[in-house]
Amino acid sequence: MIRPPRESLVRMYQRMQQIRQLEEKVYYLFLQGDMPGTLHLYIGMEACAVGVCENLRHEDYITSTHRPHGHAIAKGVSLKAVMAELFGKSVGCCGGYGGSMHVGDLAVGSVPAIAIVGGGVPVATGIGLSCKMRKTDNVVCCFFGDGAVNEGAFHEGLNMAALWDLPVVFVCENNLYAASTPIAQAVKLAHLSERAGAYGIPGVTVDGNDVLAVYEVVGQAVERARRGEGPTFVECNTYRLCGHSRSDTCGYRDREEEAEWKKRDPLLVMEENLTEAKLITPDELLGIKEAVAREIDEAVQFARAGQTPKPEDCMQHVCAEE
Repeated sequence: MIRPPRESLVRMYQRMQQIRQLEEKVYYLFLQGDMPGTLHLYIGMEACAVGVCENLRHEDYITSTHRPHGHAIAKGVSLKAVMAELFGKSVGCCGGYGGSMHVGDLAVGSVPAIAIVGGGVPVATGIGLSCKMRKTDNVVCCFFGDGAVNEGAFHEGLNMAALWDLPVVFVCENNLYAASTPIAQAVKLAHLSERAGAYGIPGVTVDGNDVLAVYEVVGQAVERARRGEGPTFVECNTYRLCGHSRSDTCGYRDREEEAEWKKRDPLLVMEENLTEAKLITPDELLGIKEAVAREIDEAVQFARAGQTPKPEDCMQHVCAEE
C-alpha cells in the first residue's frame, strides 16, 4: 500500500475529525430547532471524502450529493462557512440560499451540492469536458450514492465521459441502502464497480472505511485522468452510522449488522493504523480532537452571529428573459 507522508496522514485524520464532530454538533442543533430545513448526516463515511480529496489540487473539482457536508469540508470549504450555511446565514458558503443539501464553494473547487439523486453525474461530465477543451490537467471527482446507479443520468454521464476520455473519477459511496432500500433489492451485482465494464472504463471496489485504501485507489484513478486516459469508476463500500435523514430511526436495518460496521468506524481504523505504525502518539490524536472541538465551537459562534438574509434578498442572483 502506498503510504502518504506523515503531514498528509495528520491532515487526513484532522479532516475526518472535523467532519465527524461537525455532524455530531449539527445533529443536536437541529434537534433543538436552531437550524432550518432537514439534515442528511455523513457519520461513518468520512474516509471516502477525505481519501478522495487528499489526492486533489486546489484547482480540481468535486460534485456532491444531498449528503454533502463531508465532501465540502474534505475539499477545503471552511467549517465556519459550512456551519453558517446550515444556519441559513448570509455569511454561509452559499449565502444562506442553499442550506444543508447545497453546500459548496467554487473558490476551492467544491461545486455547490446537487440534491437530485444522480444529478451531479452529468454536471461532473460537463466540467470534465470543459477541462479537456481548455487543455488543463484538472480532474473532477464525482460523488454519488448506490441509489444513483439506476438513474438515467448516471448512465448517460458515464457513457459520455468514457467516449470522450474525460478526466472524471466517478466515486460511488455504497452505504448499502438507498434511503431504506437495500442495494441487493435494486442491483443484481456483487460489486457496483462491475457497471464500469459496460462503458469500457476501469472499475474498482475498495474498503470505503479505510482512508488509506481509498487514497491509494483514487490516487491511481486521478493520475490516470490527468494523463488524459479517461474516467474510472471507484466503488467505496461504507456504512452510515446514522439514519438516512434526521427523522430516520433505521427500522429497516439489522442491529447486528450495525454493530459489526461500528467496529469498522473509519476514525477508529485510522487511529489504529497511525498508532500501530508509530506515526502518531495517542496524546497527539487527543490533541487533534480537542483542537477540532474548539474549531467547531468557534464555527457555531460565527454562524449564530451572522446576519440572516433579508426577504428582498430572494431576488438576487435571479434572472429572467423578456
